[in-house]
Amino acid sequence: MKLRGKTIAFLVAEGVEDLEYYVPLMRLQEEGAKVLTASLDLKTLRGKNGLVITPDATIESLKASELFALVLPGGWAPDKLRRYDAVKNIVKKMDDAKKIIGIICHGGSTAISAGIIKKGQRVTGSTGIKDDLVNAGAVWVDEPAFREGNQVWGRVVADIPDFNRELVKALTKYEL
Repeated sequence: MKLRGKTIAFLVAEGVEDLEYYVPLMRLQEEGAKVLTASLDLKTLRGKNGLVITPDATIESLKASELFALVLPGGWAPDKLRRYDAVKNIVKKMDDAKKIIGIICHGGSTAISAGIIKKGQRVTGSTGIKDDLVNAGAVWVDEPAFREGNQVWGRVVADIPDFNRELVKALTKYEL
């Protein structure tokens, strides 16, 4: 229970990739983390594959000072979320504070819009956003998962076990 007492928020919207949300969420709960599911409103939504998700909080209500980490799952949700200032603001504040941000698959598109991609940094994700990441200045690498500074990157659904290992390792060795 290495993450007992730590609050970690997942940013979701309609069409989030169900497995990239549920599997890391359960893994972090297994370590004792308090996991918040945050969306644009508190309406129940469906993941890309039809699983039901009920948010605990609005993204606008999140405070970086109260969060230990953030996770940006993929699917179609990142393309919706990246359009909102509240989303970009919380992602940017968490990154500026050097708090761990887990980013998998299409979650990188939210990272791009939040302006947290540094020129020359290594990233991964779905090949569907590879060009977007490269155009944002990153170096896309074809690896299942890795940590780059305070960001933990995962490629796709098939790489969730690798992503979870990297995420838990980063969160349990995290120092303010």
